[in-house]
Order: sequence, then C-alpha cells, then structure tokens
Amino acid sequence: MSDQDFPVTVYHNPACSTSRKVVGMVRDAGHKPRIVEYLQTGWSLAELRAILGEMGVGAAAILRRRGTSAEELGLLEDGVSEEAILAAMVAHPVLVERPIVRTKLGTVLGRPVEAVLRALPPAM
Repeated sequence: MSDQDFPVTVYHNPACSTSRKVVGMVRDAGHKPRIVEYLQTGWSLAELRAILGEMGVGAAAILRRRGTSAEELGLLEDGVSEEAILAAMVAHPVLVERPIVRTKLGTVLGRPVEAVLRALPPAM
C-alpha cells in the first residue's frame, strides 16, 4: 500500500520517547508518515477542532498536564470551557498531548502506543 493510498500524519515531538516510538511503529508497519513537529509549526483552532471531531473527544482529552503550564493557566480547574482550553492550546502548542496519529481509519492519541494500531490497517 503506497503512502498516497494510505497517508499517515503524526503530530510529533522529537524530544518525547513515546512520540519517537509511535513514529517507529508507523514506519515498521510500512508507512512513511508525514511528520508535523507541532511545537515548531503550532496549531490552528480549525486544525484542533478537526482533530477533536475525528477523535470524538473534547479538548480536555488531549490536554497535556505534566510538564506544562496547564495548572498555572487554570486549565485543570472544574468548569474550564472548551474554548478556553483550545485558545490556550493555540497560544501554547506544548499543551497538546502527543503523539497524535491521523489516518483514513481514524485519529488517535498514541498513549499508550498500542492505541496507534487502531488507526493503521492490519498487518498482512
């Protein structure tokens, strides 16, 4: 299956061991993923909304809590709006948990790394 037949996008942080493992899994499965280093490129509100829609979750589900300013920004408190979390993610890309894998089979958060298998075709 060619990369055109089955495109894979990985929103990746090369400093993250889990993210590196997921990229390796995708490559080991025979795919050449499009790598988006989101800490450099940032996020658009439309892109985040599309990803969340594909995943069927709210922004809190992909909010990275550990090693970020999420607590200081008040994003971990009860009642924080979806819009506030999304605005913070656009302003501070590190607040988005990684890695996220997008394929035509689905969009998943690669935590645990085995979750990525849901977005890849079965091995032949």
